[in-house]
Amino acid sequence: MNDKFLPFALPDIDEHEINAVTECLRSGWITTGPKTREFEHSFARYLDADVEVVSVNSATAGLHLALEALGIGPGDEVILPTLTFTATAEVVRYLGADPVLVDIDPATLNIDPWQVKTAITPRTKAVMPVHYGGLACDMDEIIDIARARGIYVVEDAAHAFPTRYKGRLIGTLDTDATVFSFYANKTMTTGEGGMVVTRDPKVAERVKIMRIHGISRDVFDRFVSTTPSWFYEVVAPGFKDNLTDIAAAMGIEQLRKIDRFLMRRQRMADRYTEELAGMPLILPAGAAGGSQHAWHLYVVRLTDDAPISRDELIEQLSRRGIGTSVHYIPLHRHPYWRDRYALRPEKFPEADAAYHRMLSLPLYTKMTDEDQTRVIETLRELLC
Repeated sequence: MNDKFLPFALPDIDEHEINAVTECLRSGWITTGPKTREFEHSFARYLDADVEVVSVNSATAGLHLALEALGIGPGDEVILPTLTFTATAEVVRYLGADPVLVDIDPATLNIDPWQVKTAITPRTKAVMPVHYGGLACDMDEIIDIARARGIYVVEDAAHAFPTRYKGRLIGTLDTDATVFSFYANKTMTTGEGGMVVTRDPKVAERVKIMRIHGISRDVFDRFVSTTPSWFYEVVAPGFKDNLTDIAAAMGIEQLRKIDRFLMRRQRMADRYTEELAGMPLILPAGAAGGSQHAWHLYVVRLTDDAPISRDELIEQLSRRGIGTSVHYIPLHRHPYWRDRYALRPEKFPEADAAYHRMLSLPLYTKMTDEDQTRVIETLRELLC
């Protein structure tokens, strides 16, 4: 048994981020300010499209603000997959609307467009596809369904930077908003943080106002003005969702490395796929031609002939010092969602079947080749 514990995830931070944060602290400007603006501009340049970007303190905040900007409110319904983190659904409830959970495509674990189509009612105002694990959903089909019915599309891209769909980066598609996460275990991190991307200037402006208390002008401009600039107006009961310069300083450095990070993740995913072949596992779907998987997660599922159960496998890996996770316990199995909406597993056969068999293997850029060898050899020992 190896005494060194291999965690499921670990951020890839070096002296570049440390120096950037230190410089920010020494500057005296630590909340939303010049670094935040620089990060937003850099992110927009990376996307290289006619979009506006607005930084926020989490993807949860970003999803909430995007839906609020689109006018989602009491009595409305928003369709989303049951196989997602609770944040995707809870932001709908923040606004007094109701999430409508649907099943997934068993091959990709992404939302099933057919299920979206059948779930639409006169109350449906939006659909929120989740690019699970870093693999893009079937966006052409989802956009076509939504546009034919006048429904908004808000992409939960917490896993999906930099994912491509048919050659286009997620964030540049013809949807109403896309929200990215920079949480600690994501493909790049600001510790906590997120980004809202939209082609609609009205949505961008509303998000900017609502992220800082509903104030009608840029707070940063007020505090750096060389002439008296104290007057402002509160135009709505806003929130406190702004990103700090400390976080943005990290983000600027992480963004510079994102292509290298992606290459490393891709190589590791390819190696898993090659060396786990033949084991009693269903391996994750890759991206189709012209698309690109971000490989935030590498999720495997045990087959019927596996010699141990999913829970036993997780326990045995842990005993051997290897961390794993499960993405996710479907929302229909959590007490709040289950009880409020009278949800039963039979309504979600694909997500429920996947849940009982799935686990996420360690995959992050600070893993060494030797670390990955250890994971592969341990799985071979336990499953073959």
